[in-house]
Amino acid sequence: MCGNNMSVPLLAEAVTVSGVEKETAAVIFLHGLGDSGHGWADTLTGIRLPHVKFICPHAPPIPVTLNMKSMMPAWFDLMGLSPDSPEDESGIKKAAENIKAIIEHEARNGIPPNRIILGGFSQGGALSLYTALTCQHQLAGVVALSCWLPLHRSFPSASSGNKNLPILQCHGEMDAMIPVQFGAMTAEKLKSIVNPQMITFKTFPGLPHSSCPQEMAAVKEFIEKLLPRI
Repeated sequence: MCGNNMSVPLLAEAVTVSGVEKETAAVIFLHGLGDSGHGWADTLTGIRLPHVKFICPHAPPIPVTLNMKSMMPAWFDLMGLSPDSPEDESGIKKAAENIKAIIEHEARNGIPPNRIILGGFSQGGALSLYTALTCQHQLAGVVALSCWLPLHRSFPSASSGNKNLPILQCHGEMDAMIPVQFGAMTAEKLKSIVNPQMITFKTFPGLPHSSCPQEMAAVKEFIEKLLPRI
């Protein structure tokens, strides 16, 4: 049965913020390390649009090397947070396939990929970038908050070739976890993968590794522009 969420493991448990009228578009938003979909579902409810469904899946608990192998919700393992840290290539690729399965599920149920924005914060933002850039479908756009591009050395060759992918990248200027310089390097790298005019990189003075109302206003504007009512 097409509409069965159980065939897509991440969807079965995901927090969904439904639209208040016929849903013609979706935002899939991925949380950061150690978090769950609940917090972001609350935040996104504050910027919701009547025709857009927000899907906030939960990452499964896995041992995370960076945190002494403690079990915590994570999309993939993290060994370090610098541009030259070793990366969990197989974990990143597997996680991306799981997110693509959600996109396919939505497409089968009436929301085409070009009406889907993929977004996320920190590790979730990193995964949203990687997934969108390697996805065979042209998505509506990407919201990448306080994050980086995983497996950056594999690009642009790893890209599926969708050059017209709008990307909103936001970063706090006081981010001690993922420094804003790392975000700026990511924005430059993205310009070699998609058309440079598709990249918007906004920084927020005084903002640490978190979000703020001004950032969410920019996210809402981006979603409204790319997922208009039809």
